[in-house]
Amino acid sequence: MVLEAREPLELARFYAALMEWEIVKDEPDFVGVAPMGSHVEYLAVQRSAGYERPTWPDEAGHQQMMMHLDIEVPDLERAVTAAVSVGATEAAHQPQKSVRVMIDPAGHPFCLYVDGSS
Repeated sequence: MVLEAREPLELARFYAALMEWEIVKDEPDFVGVAPMGSHVEYLAVQRSAGYERPTWPDEAGHQQMMMHLDIEVPDLERAVTAAVSVGATEAAHQPQKSVRVMIDPAGHPFCLYVDGSS
């Protein structure tokens, strides 16, 4: 998965801190993060000079979210606190009680959730 941002290293550092991953590719316009010890699967951020922050929830006439990450966590409130501590913000609009929509520093929404099947 590749996200776009004006500053790829900044956003990659955010996701590395959020998920306790490491930066495994670091080029001027393309940065990848992966779980410690794994470089096969990774999340990347590429530079896009024309990047526009998406709005959440969608608003007519504004850049809409095109995708989002879902991140399963063991404790929702602790995960929200941890995400905020590394630079995320909690979205004002929360459509579900068991999920928290968060916004990364570049404006991409992502969801933290606890598996309710257990």
